[in-house]
Amino acid sequence: MDERKYIDEAVSAFRALLEEQIKRQDRMAAAARSRGGDDKGSAEREEPLIIGIASGDGIGPVIMAEAVKVLKTLLKDELASGKIELREIDGLTIENRMAKGEAVPSEVLSQIKKCDVLLKGPTTTPKGGTLESANVTLRRELDLYANVRPVQVPEEDIDWMFFRENTEGEYVLGSRGIDIPGKLSMDFKVTTDAGTRRIARAAFDYAKAAGKTKVAIVTKANIMKKTDGSFSRICHEVAADYPGIEADDWYIDIMTANLVNPAVRRDFQVFLMPNLYGDILTDEAAEIQGGVGTAGSANTGDRYAMFEAIHGSAPRMVEEGLAEYANPASILKACEMMLRHIGFIEKADALSETIKACMEEKKAVVTGTSGGAKAADFGDYVVSKL
Repeated sequence: MDERKYIDEAVSAFRALLEEQIKRQDRMAAAARSRGGDDKGSAEREEPLIIGIASGDGIGPVIMAEAVKVLKTLLKDELASGKIELREIDGLTIENRMAKGEAVPSEVLSQIKKCDVLLKGPTTTPKGGTLESANVTLRRELDLYANVRPVQVPEEDIDWMFFRENTEGEYVLGSRGIDIPGKLSMDFKVTTDAGTRRIARAAFDYAKAAGKTKVAIVTKANIMKKTDGSFSRICHEVAADYPGIEADDWYIDIMTANLVNPAVRRDFQVFLMPNLYGDILTDEAAEIQGGVGTAGSANTGDRYAMFEAIHGSAPRMVEEGLAEYANPASILKACEMMLRHIGFIEKADALSETIKACMEEKKAVVTGTSGGAKAADFGDYVVSKL
């Protein structure tokens, strides 16, 4: 093996990655300086407000059918008047993405960019190969830097809000690492100043608006001294602009333990963390709430926004013929978050209370098995109570 050849190629590839990421950092910094310019948020655009509906694959079409059913009930008047449009977006299936060799085919991305917000079902990411996650691609292409996930367990006085940086960390270059066959593989982690400042600002802005007094900054800065060390430092610099809000550092390993410790977990309020840790911690938190099938997720940027369930496409359920028994609660929670984002607070509150009541009453209990209710049963029950 000519190791020098591989090393030379790796050095050249790494240089290109560095130059690309520096340009990205400079673009974000320039955007931060000029924020408030010509880009319009969804609330400011002319009617109709377009909600893109991308079902994805696996159990995606099953749970999305229930989301559309609920939205058509809640937004009946707005849809009839033309104030809002639900626009189906096809082509985000694993079959189409594999055939095109694109994580998000260009024609699909073009359709998505014509919408004000996107409601997205889960999408399959193949193991190995070079096809990137559709979520990673969408977050990058739409610059959806803030992944926001609420978790609530009222009986334990738990009211958590997670702010996960969405466009950096291990995920931004996750499919562009280096292989030296039979020797080693290496991936890259990226933390930029501008990228960290904007997610930190989003978290502290939320804490201030919501009357929260604590923000937990979660990293592994004792080991990842460059990337996580910078993330922690920058977050504390931002925190200095928010007197009255306490910013504490926590390592990801102990925080995962804290969330399953009833003696301390209720003390946490807002969490702020890089991409990978946020992915792991929010799934753990959702399980405490009742399972990943109960949690929704918002992906927001300065122009676009995407709302989705936090779980994957559940290929095992599909293989076992259980797709119709998937729990739609997570995508319905995403609908609630989307309704709040576009300004329909009362409708979002109504949906939130209805989902909660339906889960407490246990008349349509979705277990993910043939012994439980089907997704359509739960969706019908929600609609009947709305």
